[in-house]
Amino acid sequence: AQRLKSAASLIDGLGGEKVRWKELSQELQITYDNVTGDILLASGVIAYLGAFTVTYRDQATSGWAAILQSQAITCADTFKLADTLGEAVKIRAWTIQKLPNDAFSIDNAIMLERSDRWPLMIDPQGQANKWVRNMEVDSDLKLCKQNQPTFVRTIENAISFGQPVLLENVPETLDPILESVLLKAVVTAGGVSTIRLGDAQVEYDARFRLYITTKMPNPHYSPETCVKVNLLNFMATAEGLQDQMQGLVVTTEQPALAKKSEELVLEDASNKKQLKEIENKILEVLSSSSGNILDDEVLISTLAESKKTSTEVGIRVKEAEVTSTEINIACTRFTPVATRGAILYFVITDLALIDPMYQNSLTFFVRLFDRSIRSAPKSDDEAKRRMYNSSQITRDVFANICRGLFERHKLIFSFMIVANILQRARQMK
Repeated sequence: AQRLKSAASLIDGLGGEKVRWKELSQELQITYDNVTGDILLASGVIAYLGAFTVTYRDQATSGWAAILQSQAITCADTFKLADTLGEAVKIRAWTIQKLPNDAFSIDNAIMLERSDRWPLMIDPQGQANKWVRNMEVDSDLKLCKQNQPTFVRTIENAISFGQPVLLENVPETLDPILESVLLKAVVTAGGVSTIRLGDAQVEYDARFRLYITTKMPNPHYSPETCVKVNLLNFMATAEGLQDQMQGLVVTTEQPALAKKSEELVLEDASNKKQLKEIENKILEVLSSSSGNILDDEVLISTLAESKKTSTEVGIRVKEAEVTSTEINIACTRFTPVATRGAILYFVITDLALIDPMYQNSLTFFVRLFDRSIRSAPKSDDEAKRRMYNSSQITRDVFANICRGLFERHKLIFSFMIVANILQRARQMK
């Protein structure tokens, strides 16, 4: 009688999971078949492609995939690092921590996490710096620069106490005192791990993490430096910047919608995390069960509880997906304004090719963009309002940037703006 009752609970507890787990099993089979080639490609991306642009990465991985397939090593038809090594819950957490929500930046974050070498991030816009600060905010992150007198002391204390360190704005040469830290030359004797820092032998805590950033857009590091660090290119992409600009427009134009969207992102991350934990719990309980599964009361009660929680979370996830779709549709109405902002920013950055003196930060541009949206003429007609926003942003950017340009470069700047806008609209090749 007890076994029949347990069997009924077990069927009820796992019955609803059959369809979903069957689909997941089929997906896992495809992943399993491609695992050798995909992991080989992922290893190559992490080891060699961190410093390159998204276009070059795609070309390299496509070429590598063709070589693998010619050698009868199966891999995904369209390789994506996030599909092979990414975890949806973790990626969602990173985007909440202000990692730009585009594939290029997400791939960089995965490389940072998976590589054995400390990351050196090319970060002229400061986006990686902001993300690391948010990610490590609860871990007592230490900030320092190479030209500070307390630089070595900060690193030494962090190594001893297992704290993360963010070494900012490094030049093209790293301090030689970091040699053993970059090489992770940890020596263990008598159960105590130590590492040499300059002339001192410092006790090494395994929780220590080192992040290095540089603001130089095109640094030239020596081969000796490149083999010691994981060089990552965090320069802003059009896709990531457009996403940021769209968030700014929505926050200004429809603050209630922006607040709802932010709450939904946090709720969705929490729900997905909870579902993942439930799945892991069910699999752990099933794998550790011995003897007749129907006699294991703990297992049956755990499954019943997990089923109840899973059902509740599943309903919340579906509701969140519907709301998210509605919000995304509403947000896409402001895409033309965000696109104009992204175009203008990349035109401004291209000015440095004319004269290295023309340097403008992303922070400055974001403030200017926000101010332009707020000062644009109001209108109840949404199409007119978008047109006013785009015109105001273009006018304000031109006026502000021209203040710092030589007279002979102003006409070139005007042409660059017009040419890029027309190219994006496919009205000019």
